[in-house]
Amino acid sequence: MNPKPVVLAVAAMLAAAALIGAGYVAGAHRTSSATSAASDRVEPQAARKVLYWHDPMVPNQHFDKPGKSPFMDMQLEPVYADEGASDGIKVDPTLQQNLGIRYATVRQVSAPDGFDAIGTTQFDESTADVVQSRVTGYIDRLVASAPMQHIAKGAPIASLYVPDWLAPQEEYLALRRSRMDDGLIEAARARMRALSIPDTLVAALDRTGQVQTHLTLSAAEAGVISELDVREGAMVTPGQTIAKITGLAKLWLIVEIPESQAWQVRPGMRVDATFAGDGSRHFGGRIREILPGISTDSRTLQARLEIDNADGRLTPGMLMRVRVSSATPSQQLIVPSEAVITTGKRSLVIVRNGDGRLQPVEISIGRETGNDTVVTAGLAQGQQVVASGQFLIDSEASLKSVLPRLEASDGSNGTMPASSATGAAPTYETTGKVEKVTAGDITFSHQPVPALGWGAMTMAFGKPSPDAFAAIRPGDTVRFAFRQTDGGYQLTKVDLLGGRK
Repeated sequence: MNPKPVVLAVAAMLAAAALIGAGYVAGAHRTSSATSAASDRVEPQAARKVLYWHDPMVPNQHFDKPGKSPFMDMQLEPVYADEGASDGIKVDPTLQQNLGIRYATVRQVSAPDGFDAIGTTQFDESTADVVQSRVTGYIDRLVASAPMQHIAKGAPIASLYVPDWLAPQEEYLALRRSRMDDGLIEAARARMRALSIPDTLVAALDRTGQVQTHLTLSAAEAGVISELDVREGAMVTPGQTIAKITGLAKLWLIVEIPESQAWQVRPGMRVDATFAGDGSRHFGGRIREILPGISTDSRTLQARLEIDNADGRLTPGMLMRVRVSSATPSQQLIVPSEAVITTGKRSLVIVRNGDGRLQPVEISIGRETGNDTVVTAGLAQGQQVVASGQFLIDSEASLKSVLPRLEASDGSNGTMPASSATGAAPTYETTGKVEKVTAGDITFSHQPVPALGWGAMTMAFGKPSPDAFAAIRPGDTVRFAFRQTDGGYQLTKVDLLGGRK
């Protein structure tokens, strides 16, 4: 047997073994290096703090641990502490300019606390003059013809005939003519005073010697006859009210305080009132008293104050716009009223974060002051909020649908433009695998849709009609387009990719 081939075979086997060993060592070294490098890359990720998990489709719902979303067929995604500034959506600067988006700064101002209310003017009853009869007599002439008639100071109201005054006056004149004792004459004068004969009438009796049986009742102050309770020829008795004269130089303003603001109002608060027909005229004063009781009809508390009406421009019953405020100002945050979105259940503003993203924030609001609204919670001084008219939306549903439309997009993101010249709803595109086809919808396991903030997930999209996309079957890989409608997300295009196996 020739030993040379055997030696060559053994040498070849040893060389192969050496090569395999060297390859194993090199591979192990590369694997170790790769593992070490991967570990270096993962360690920072592993060190990141998770704030919570959420479903990108329902970002406001937070979960304290990972798992499957209760809303969609997808896994919850973590939100890290260092991603807090990336909440919201990014709006392309060009799109901002096209939409006319304006921003306003949350400002802090010093202003008195207060609220707006409605008030009405009334007669100042504290200045009313009551004209009464102090004797028994008859109205032989009534000068005032009806209530609410204007009357000047000293003007006659009625002439009263008093027959009981005849006898004491004649007795007095007889004593004077007979030159009786001065004591008797003085007693006769006292009797006339007891019968409510005015001193002016007694003086006229001494001067003329003529008996006076008529008394003229006059207005002590200028104003209007707010009450007139007699008619000509009627008999009156002592203590009976003939008329009531109410002045107009001062009026009462009765402020209707909403029940929700009743705890704020107190005597001494300043009031600035304007006539509803002329906002340039202002009437000021301080609340004098709070009337007890809440109106069961209007659910308001009444406060009363006195306002000046020396020029006589106001009359009782006028409607006034009232601003009630405290004497001491306080620091308050305000934003433009057009920036506040009221959904019916809550109020929101769209805040621009430090990284330029837009995010809806729920706030608590107070009163309105001109074109601004007081914010009591939810914002801080210096924050930027969207103040353009495009965001004045009256429902939360509209808010949720409008925010995704502001996402800037291009071909690399796999989306269609956020808006079109025709104003139609924006269209979005992505790729996915068909999981299920029914008459009403198609279910896809699709790739992320960045414009909507969606990750990869499985969900169903509505078909425009039962026979639409008839060639599409489960298992197909497709590229599809969809848009948001009132009934949900609806397909507009489904194209097969790569053929069907």
